[in-house]
Amino acid sequence: MDAAARKVITDAGFGPDYKVPGLPHRTGHGIGLDGHEWTNFVRGNKTPIQPGMCFSDEPTIVIYGEFGIRLEDCLYITDKGPKFFTEQSPSIDKPFG
Repeated sequence: MDAAARKVITDAGFGPDYKVPGLPHRTGHGIGLDGHEWTNFVRGNKTPIQPGMCFSDEPTIVIYGEFGIRLEDCLYITDKGPKFFTEQSPSIDKPFG
């Protein structure tokens, strides 16, 4: 998960890896009763993703001295793949549908 997010950001000209400008933060983490729970979306984590698991999805782009943005949402894993808890916006021009 982390590598896929970093590839998109690097392909857009930021990074690479945890370097700034780019993504200096983990891509996401497990969520549950304690909030921040294992597993983390970070390089080298080989935890199998299984139905029933819940995660934050929080890709970040930071350019020190200019701006930073972290889009955070939560998702759960089903037998058919990931599902977001909230409906995604149709476009950047219509963020609330």
